[in-house]
Amino acid sequence: VQLQASGGGLVQAGGSLRLSCAASGRTFSSYATGWFRQAPGKEREFVAAIIWNGGRTYYVDSVKGRFTISRDNAKKKVYLQMNSLKAEDTAVYYCAADPSLAGLRLGTPRYWGQGTQVTVSS
Repeated sequence: VQLQASGGGLVQAGGSLRLSCAASGRTFSSYATGWFRQAPGKEREFVAAIIWNGGRTYYVDSVKGRFTISRDNAKKKVYLQMNSLKAEDTAVYYCAADPSLAGLRLGTPRYWGQGTQVTVSS
């Protein structure tokens, strides 16, 4: 599975962005997928995950109620809708995929995409 993230940019605090992750590979639709982020000087952290059929989602507490993860298996895409953005959301965002949801939640997914920069100005 290869992953390509896009949609990052510069936005003012309180604004919105939608990240997209395009996947290749026949097994994508059976994989859990998710998003991580890494802010300058900090470790990469889990942000959100969604199981293979979209039936369950998981979020880090700091983004609950503001971010929404979704997927379209027919298009082989995963999305992260980010609303009410804060300066502390500034980071490089990475999409990831793993056969198991546990791989994402443990921070050890099998596949990583390249990052897309999100900068929130206060």
